[in-house]
Amino acid sequence: MKRFFTFLKWIFIISILFVGHAYITGNTHIFKTLRSTILKGKMGPSVDTRKMFNTRKVNIGTPQPWLEDSLFGKLHFSDADNNQLNKYQTLAFLIAKHGKIVHEEYWAGYNSASSTNSWSMAKSILSLLTGCAIKEGKIKSVEQEVGDFLPEYKKTGLKIKHLLTMSSGINFKEQYINPYGYTAKALYGNDLASLNKKYRVNNIPGKHFIYLSGNSQVLSFVLHKATGKTVSEYASEKIWRKIGAEHPAYWSLDKVKGDEKGFCCFHSNARDFAKIGQLMLQKGVWGTDTIIPYFYYKKSISLAPTLLLDGKPNNQYGYSWWIVKYRGMDIFYARGIDGQYIIDIPAKDMVVVRLGRKRNDTKINGHPKDFYIYTDAALALMK
Repeated sequence: MKRFFTFLKWIFIISILFVGHAYITGNTHIFKTLRSTILKGKMGPSVDTRKMFNTRKVNIGTPQPWLEDSLFGKLHFSDADNNQLNKYQTLAFLIAKHGKIVHEEYWAGYNSASSTNSWSMAKSILSLLTGCAIKEGKIKSVEQEVGDFLPEYKKTGLKIKHLLTMSSGINFKEQYINPYGYTAKALYGNDLASLNKKYRVNNIPGKHFIYLSGNSQVLSFVLHKATGKTVSEYASEKIWRKIGAEHPAYWSLDKVKGDEKGFCCFHSNARDFAKIGQLMLQKGVWGTDTIIPYFYYKKSISLAPTLLLDGKPNNQYGYSWWIVKYRGMDIFYARGIDGQYIIDIPAKDMVVVRLGRKRNDTKINGHPKDFYIYTDAALALMK
């Protein structure tokens, strides 16, 4: 019994020291991190995070429901493809071709109205908003200095295009397991502005492609300053209303009435995510409205002139859109850490949306293995 109470005493002391250290070092985000992950038996958060954080609503305008193709409801994945979809805990899979939904399927009780976290697909949405701001003249061009909007970056040579192409040279680190890393602090903390000011441009901007969520967070601050509106308000006005989204989206904030987590956490459903893909498939045009300037759209899906760390040319990234040549076709897509995808295949006039809980972290030419699995499954279904 004495040993038991000694054990409890040490647990108590360690707990007090842990809590004290967290407060002294300004790492109180660790409490929410642990509550949301380890204490729930997980190494990371789920896709159902809308209620975990404060959010700001991205309002809709007049909904424009998708048309359904004559093949809708008549196509079925092969057993092999179904096994892969189940293996990675797919929640939604949607294919639109020639502007109509051809196939739509849901798992685990999810449906066409179910809202889940986009994770890093939000970065691609931020890129579109940047194009909107350039069209409006709120941002002069991608060559404009970030320091024109955020004084802490004056005289660093950092430009808007460096944030879009993940080549800022800022000393962020992309760590998903480290609970004290930037991504954990940004996701679970409550002061993104103060957090970002702790990082500096310490390498030449525009040289190396290094995927860092902090770059997109800086870009969201730029958009807020440039437009005078919250990122959610601007997204509603310039995109969500115009494409006829059927459901409001919700963007996670760092605190009540705070800043959007611009690097992630745009919550929506498969049908409305597919409209983002359709907008890009239509080269930034919706109906008679040019939402994204063509020159910006074209640059978004063109390889940025940066280098990988091994010195080879960037072969995978544009303005926050992933780019790949596959099966003889030019494909571009948005992606999130749990296997969220908006895949555009222009040669087939096709948009593929996959939402789920897992992805395969094995990379093939810089792209997750499951990207190829879902692309192949969609192409096979359309034969």
